[in-house]
Amino acid sequence: MGVIIHNESAKQKALQSEKPSMLFVTLVSIVAALGGILFGFDIAVVSGAVEFLQQRFSLSEFQVGWAVSSLIVGSVTGAALSGYMSERIGRKKVLLAAGFLFVVGSICSAIQDSFTGYVIFRMIGGVGIGITSTICPVYNAEIAPAKYRGRLVALNQLAIVTGIFLVYFQNSWIVSLGDEAWGVSTAWRWMFGVGAVPGLIFMLLMLFIPESPRWLIKQNRPYEALPILLKIHGEEAAKQEVRDIKESFKNENNSFKQLFTPGIRVALFIGIALAVMQHITGINAILYYAPVIFKGMGLGTDASLTQTIWIGLINVLFTIVSVWLIDKAGRKVLLMIGTSLMTLCLIIIGAAFKMGLTTGPLVLIMILIYVASYAISLGPIVWVMISEIFPNRIRGKAVAIASMALWAGDYLVSQAFPPLLGSAGPSSTFWIFGAISLFVVVFIWRQVPETKGRSLEQMENMWLGK
Repeated sequence: MGVIIHNESAKQKALQSEKPSMLFVTLVSIVAALGGILFGFDIAVVSGAVEFLQQRFSLSEFQVGWAVSSLIVGSVTGAALSGYMSERIGRKKVLLAAGFLFVVGSICSAIQDSFTGYVIFRMIGGVGIGITSTICPVYNAEIAPAKYRGRLVALNQLAIVTGIFLVYFQNSWIVSLGDEAWGVSTAWRWMFGVGAVPGLIFMLLMLFIPESPRWLIKQNRPYEALPILLKIHGEEAAKQEVRDIKESFKNENNSFKQLFTPGIRVALFIGIALAVMQHITGINAILYYAPVIFKGMGLGTDASLTQTIWIGLINVLFTIVSVWLIDKAGRKVLLMIGTSLMTLCLIIIGAAFKMGLTTGPLVLIMILIYVASYAISLGPIVWVMISEIFPNRIRGKAVAIASMALWAGDYLVSQAFPPLLGSAGPSSTFWIFGAISLFVVVFIWRQVPETKGRSLEQMENMWLGK
């Protein structure tokens, strides 16, 4: 009897040791996800600065779009380089380099006296953003236990929207410090320059997190990966994880042909499609140009920036809801609910502009519901899915391609929105986004699988039909 009790006690202790160390994993994931703060800061800071830039440099409508989208051109480049660089030198070193580029881009774009100089350094900062947007979710997906992977990867999106929200406050506060002339000469410089602070914090904290264990195993350094996996999984599960990861790399080669093998090409197509759809449903038209939209409704500069803060707050709150639900409800359910509501809101917003109902609260309410719907669906879940659906051996390349597609969609919207708004008018513009959102609903329903609860190695077997 004493032996039985002793054995049961030993088993219980063993089981307890196998529980994921969520404190360690969460802290590491939060640090990596802080790259999202940089992402959110840089894509949203221009929303408060764009009108000042237009006056300071006498910009045309096309140049206004370029003032916003120049960052995105750099981001496409960063995303393109990120896969190769992260495979060669590791996730951690690449993220440190990205933080440095962000700091340089923030400071130097703020001190320029020519539009060309501003554009060049926005592109340099954009390279850093393209890298973090690709590698931060990949890093978190590679270090997280399958059971909690959704919410830990979604921390990246929570960091992004937190960065956006903080920037809206920052822009509003900076504008309040002076008059219109001060805004044109100085305020926009402070808006961009402050970005160096989160960039430096990110670089400092990155020094204290480990390298991705999956990357270490891929580099034939399992002895370095095992202590990290022990902290995450416990002894037996960590050893099994090492074996599974090694097995998943057996058929690896460096050819891009692997991306187009049966099964894997379906995953690549879905990843690219989701990445593009995250932006072409119009979210960045609202995030980048919210003050312009609200001023077009008759609001002054201060009031339009205040309304923009509401957008940032809703974005943060409902991203938190998504982080809480993503591993419970699943990815596909949240995507279907969110994109359906987005479609409805865009149609109503277009109708409100068509019928001249923009002076009341209707448009603001619909925009807030639209942002909330995006925040529980396409915002965080696309980043989760493109970081988890690809096999270990091609994840770096595949995520880089999907991220390039994501930034291309972002560029298309940010560059096209000002002239589209000017030529087609707000009602037609929002109806176009509504039609695209309806297509996204159908695509998700028909093509996107549920990935909740599957390990990264099980995901590969799913695509290969094993």
